[in-house]
Order: sequence, then structure tokens, then C-alpha cells
Amino acid sequence: MNPIAQTFLDYLYRNVYRRWIRPAEPFSTSRLYWQERYAKGGNSGAGAFDRTAAFKANVLNTFVQEQQIQTVMEHGCGDGNQLQLAHYPAYIGFDISDTALALCRQHFAKDTSKRFLHTDTYNNEQAELALSLDVIYHLIEDAVFEAYMMRLFGSATRFVIIYSSNTSLQAPHQEPHVKHRHCTAWVEAHQPAWQLIRHIPNEFPVSLYPHEGSFADFFVYAHTK
Repeated sequence: MNPIAQTFLDYLYRNVYRRWIRPAEPFSTSRLYWQERYAKGGNSGAGAFDRTAAFKANVLNTFVQEQQIQTVMEHGCGDGNQLQLAHYPAYIGFDISDTALALCRQHFAKDTSKRFLHTDTYNNEQAELALSLDVIYHLIEDAVFEAYMMRLFGSATRFVIIYSSNTSLQAPHQEPHVKHRHCTAWVEAHQPAWQLIRHIPNEFPVSLYPHEGSFADFFVYAHTK
């Protein structure tokens, strides 16, 4: 399909289908959105499936092996679809959805290397590596974003890996549960003990794959003090 026709179809999707045929449900808070999404049978989103999930798993598994990481903590583990591809010696996943946590516990019931806990029960646990995958741009409220970032970096002893968009610009007709954040600028301003050591661009950027791609990249931080 030529670029002009593709652009027109994208326009129809955004402006007709999403606005009139199947408009987005009213948005209340980030917490309620994801709790209700999972409770209604929804999943973690396209980023946790297919080739995007495989790309993410390859980056993360390679890094864990290279750095000989023994403990991993994820803030926003979702329903565990991405985790099925992970190879971590020991793992703790936190999430705000009881439904998502129940799905994780059911799927990994025989895997004693993994634990799943509600975000509200977080009690300053730490791991060598803390993960944030496809979460930051879903934190709509500024206070929620700030608290999440402080918890993310406070829970890591060696590395933090963020998979997210990295801009303060918002797209036209953006979904109500999406708010892009310039996360690297936030880290530079608020976490001086952490240094960005790698930026890994997405193999399937939304600019090249408008329906199946992602606007997220990997940002890898190391503790320097």
C-alpha cells in the first residue's frame, strides 16, 4: 500500500472509527482504568505479544545474562504475557490489578522463582535490576508518575531498565489512558546517582509499523554511587 493511502486509512481509523463507531470509554484514573481493563477480560496490550514481545525479551534476557543478574523486580507486571519469555533467576512482579496478579499466579503456579504482589503492599523491597515496561506513558496523573518513578529507582541496587516513549509531546486524538513523558529528563533531574548507559531503539517503531509498532525504546540506567 502506498504511503498516501496508508495515511488516509490511519486518518479514518483515528477520526471515524475511534471517535464515532467505537469511542474510548470514559477515563477516570490510571489505577481504575487498568483494574477495570483486566477485570473485563482485557490484556496488557499489543506490546506484550508477538514480535514486539520477542524483541523486548531478547534485550532483557541478554542483559540479565551479560550482567549476571540474580534478582529482578518489575513495577507493573500486568498479566504475565511478556514474562513468559523471560529468563530471570528470581523475580518479583508488582501490579495494581488483582485480576492481573491472579492470572500471573495461576500461570506461574509451579514456578517458585517468581512472586507476584500488589503495588500497595510494596515495602521497600529491592532487586539488582528494576524494570518498567510499557508503564510510564500510562501514568496520567503527575503525582502517580512521580511516586512510581521514585519507587522504581528506589527498588534497584544496580540497574534500572525503562521501556517507554521519551517525549513530552502528545499526539492528536491520543487515547485517554496515554500520556507521554520525557522520562530521561526526569531521571537526570531527580536521580543524579543513576547514569544512562544504553539507549536501545525499538526494532519495530510505530513510524515504520503504524498499526503494529511501538513508540517505546529501551533506556538502561546504572547506579554510579
